[in-house]
Amino acid sequence: MLDGYEKRQFQATTTTGASITHDVYSRGDAAATVVVIQELPGIGPETLSLADRLSAHGFRVVLPHLFGPLGRVAMYRNLVRVMCMRKEFHLFEKNGTSPVVDWLRALCKDLVESHGASGVGAIGMCLTGNFAISLMADEHVRAGVASQPSMPLLAQEHLHMSASDVVAIRERLGEHGPMKALRFQGDKLCTAAKFDKIKETFNDDAERIELVQLPGNGHSVLTRDLISGGEPAEQALREVLAYFGRKLK
Repeated sequence: MLDGYEKRQFQATTTTGASITHDVYSRGDAAATVVVIQELPGIGPETLSLADRLSAHGFRVVLPHLFGPLGRVAMYRNLVRVMCMRKEFHLFEKNGTSPVVDWLRALCKDLVESHGASGVGAIGMCLTGNFAISLMADEHVRAGVASQPSMPLLAQEHLHMSASDVVAIRERLGEHGPMKALRFQGDKLCTAAKFDKIKETFNDDAERIELVQLPGNGHSVLTRDLISGGEPAEQALREVLAYFGRKLK
């Protein structure tokens, strides 16, 4: 399933002093680079299909492998794995950022400084959807898409990021233009309360995050539920590709 991808290991230390190492799969040699952060079920055919679309539009695609087996998607088993990775993921943290975001920031910096990226875009989905918002505070990240951002779990009226991150994200988005956030209107994991909180936090005096809500009861806008989402979901993906093209090329 990963034919054509180059594999390497990347290690970084978080602000808490924890050392994190994960495999990273890369495809293509374009300077415009998009990091696709896996969602909860895993890196399966649907995620690789999204990577194919990005590659076909001239982007280098980078897939960090954060948890779970490759090629298989399993919601329950991978949730258990993430809950055991407490030094990296704080699933229920309100007003705080998971340490793995430090690792992702270091990866984006490395892609620019050591691997020829002219700028980095990030897609986060489900449990990692919030990470794409947090990464917008980083100088190396030029574009972000938060698809069905679901953390913190069981607290949709809160954000999974620190107050200092919020300040930095607001400043960066104010300077460089809005990022995107996507959800289906009937999604029970990423609810309307989540988008209300994002709007309250970031769009109080200007649009810093474009909030896109699609008809239907699906969850994974850009992967598992893309086809069932019909033309609205396909149009949302086309707009994501165009957005990355404007920001990264």
